[in-house]
Amino acid sequence: MSDPRPPSAPSDDVAELLAAAQVSLNRHGEVLQTLGRIFADGGHELYLVGGSVRDALLGRLGSDLDLTTDARPEQMQTLLRGWADALWDTGIEFGTIGVGKGPPGNQHRLELTTFRADTYDQISRNPDVRFGSNLADDLRRRDFTVNAMAVRIDADRPGGIGEFLDPLDGLAALRAGVLDTPSEPEVSFGDDPLRMLRAARFVSQLGFSVAPRVRRALEEMAPQLGRITAERVAAELDKLLLGADPVAGIDLMVQTGLGAVVLPEIGEMRMAIDEHHQHKDVYQHSLTVLRQAIELEGAGSRGVERSDSGVDGGSPDLVLRWAALL
Repeated sequence: MSDPRPPSAPSDDVAELLAAAQVSLNRHGEVLQTLGRIFADGGHELYLVGGSVRDALLGRLGSDLDLTTDARPEQMQTLLRGWADALWDTGIEFGTIGVGKGPPGNQHRLELTTFRADTYDQISRNPDVRFGSNLADDLRRRDFTVNAMAVRIDADRPGGIGEFLDPLDGLAALRAGVLDTPSEPEVSFGDDPLRMLRAARFVSQLGFSVAPRVRRALEEMAPQLGRITAERVAAELDKLLLGADPVAGIDLMVQTGLGAVVLPEIGEMRMAIDEHHQHKDVYQHSLTVLRQAIELEGAGSRGVERSDSGVDGGSPDLVLRWAALL
């Protein structure tokens, strides 16, 4: 996987990250190379993008892959019909086609999405989906720079892996373990306030911190989360709680004011006294109980591989974690 901006050789740690990503992606080489050929023969570009590139660099890539292309959804369906073992069009209004390739139980699951150049409804904050014409604009509209990297899928390269594209310095942010936005955070969060909650979710899942300017924007703009539908908020909270360190994500929410908007009962626990008058800070006690619940999950499943959420052991128990927190 070559870097297209190389006047100088990458440092050892960068080279190590790129090599690790190459190993992760090689497991999908046959599928990616075939897809690259299908799209190239159809006259279209294809890129691995977003969380798939991030997770490949972190050595935690699963069997689900995210790709983007200049092909429109109907064109993708035409290109993929006959090759895919399954096709889903439930996300077609957002430009997304789902693909299954391989036998059940060992299937590659892919989401292919047309380049996007969304605008946002200033009342509901739901995206007004508009298809874009190039990768650069698609990457700039993403939530965080660590999710704004791409890898060109090139059928003429081993495993279909072409050049590594990082116009917004997402790799530097990933190496530092920092969440920053491609544009000014006030602009990004103003477009879609749910991205603020997503920051807390990635703190939980990835163990990252937020950039100082992002933290300031979270504190200033937290009330705008009230414009987001309950369904979207609930989905993000569940993902946060299923992460490797949900305590860190919850604490970021509480400290920045996000929690007061979407989980006011958590923030109200601070300096409250429980019914037995034993814990002056019920909030910290609840976080301790949550940590203990997570430890119990791991104790019950030693030897099980790391799950997609980043948790060592078996699958995290969402019901148990909510019960422990509340």
